[in-house]
Amino acid sequence: MSWDTDWLKKRARITPDRVAVVDGETRERWTYDNLNERAEHQASLLLDQGIGKGDRVALLAPNTVSYFDLLFACMKLGAIFVPLNWRLSSKEIAYILQDCQPKLLAYDDKFLPLIPNKYEGILLGVQQLLAGSQPIIPFDVSIEENDPLAIIYTGGTTGHPKGAVLTHKSVFYNAINTIISWNLTCEDTTVTYMPMFHTGGLNALSLPLLHIGGKVVIADKFEPNHLIDVINEEQCTILLLVPTMYHVLIQSERFQKAAFPSMHTFLSGGAPCSYRIYEAFAKKGLAFKEGYGLTEAGPNNFYINTRDVVNKRGSVGKPMLYNNVKIIDDDGRDVGSSEVGEILISGHHLFDHYWNSPSITAATIKNGWLYTGDLGKYDEDGYFYIVGRKKDMIITGGENVFPLEVEHVIAEHDLVTEVAVVGVADEKWGEIVTAFIVPKGGLTEAEVLTYCRTYLGSYKVPKVIRFVSQLPKTAVGKIDKKQLVEMMA
Repeated sequence: MSWDTDWLKKRARITPDRVAVVDGETRERWTYDNLNERAEHQASLLLDQGIGKGDRVALLAPNTVSYFDLLFACMKLGAIFVPLNWRLSSKEIAYILQDCQPKLLAYDDKFLPLIPNKYEGILLGVQQLLAGSQPIIPFDVSIEENDPLAIIYTGGTTGHPKGAVLTHKSVFYNAINTIISWNLTCEDTTVTYMPMFHTGGLNALSLPLLHIGGKVVIADKFEPNHLIDVINEEQCTILLLVPTMYHVLIQSERFQKAAFPSMHTFLSGGAPCSYRIYEAFAKKGLAFKEGYGLTEAGPNNFYINTRDVVNKRGSVGKPMLYNNVKIIDDDGRDVGSSEVGEILISGHHLFDHYWNSPSITAATIKNGWLYTGDLGKYDEDGYFYIVGRKKDMIITGGENVFPLEVEHVIAEHDLVTEVAVVGVADEKWGEIVTAFIVPKGGLTEAEVLTYCRTYLGSYKVPKVIRFVSQLPKTAVGKIDKKQLVEMMA
């Protein structure tokens, strides 16, 4: 069937004068009518450049309204939007461009050195994309629900980046599922510091809020004082950050004094959070929640009530209304409550396939279920908990150790700022539990080991402690455990 994809145009008809997007630096504002008009101008410009249905349109730029301009222009034309991770090397960018073969590449001037010379013929500066510079050309394209809308490349920590193809249907269902399950309304406002080349920046809150008529503030560089100013001045109600950002926020002087009267939800995603962050928000009487998702699934999959956050600390909640979740063991059997297994997800919000990678797609989606590679469990009340990545599980002396459990314990120590636990190959034990710690003050290895022995079984206690000034991070703020393992090689 033909899929009516142009929901932005309809939203602009319903609430033309409501503010849709705000630039977090300049505070320039665009209403829904402005946003739709910009998208129509840019769709016309793309048509004039020979872009049609199925063509890839790439963008290499910091967080700006240009992401929405090009995404919605592609939505209107049936073209495929490909946001590029500007934190990658030129070699990695070249791989992605070779893989997706864009017909046009829009770029911000400061990232031009990352682009190989061979793509000079398809380049268009972001300034040339400014709305209003191109007369609107009538366009009428038949778009199906399973037609690709975007290709979002994964981080590539296990090899080359993979292009996850999101269809019009998958983006639509993630938005609707999030709005209904999380009780979002047109009165909600968020500020996104999450990179918009990533699903967390585009799909977690931004598109659901634009769908319902809310407001999205776009920010480029995270800094606690700036965040608090934006929350207060724009009356933000809901926020998504990665744990690294929350670590910085709760240690800031202004956080200690801030009341956040407009906020109803602080969300964390991308990696598990330490309980210290929960406690910092609990002391202020603020709701802090963890989410779980991935580029290939939404990214939104669970919801937890504010009242359950205290009783079910560390839980991501229950599956949202329009998706299903189950946990299986290594033999493919459903596990019981409190048993750890691999998380499988199904629903219309799933990605369609990996671009140019049919074999990897077939290994990832089986019988409608996405095999996430993540480990989890659920309790007797049906609340789910994330245990960690399946590939990160440490097998030491024949015993299974989940790094997250060890990390939670070490993170509770008063002299620990941040911690990551990995398994390192060892001739005797197979793997040894190794902890990388960013310490405060004069923390010693002996203190860490004594502390761990109080709360952990002997086989879970790290055999190696490494103190570091900082932990390596991926482009989206996750701790890069692959790099930590390489440091021990």
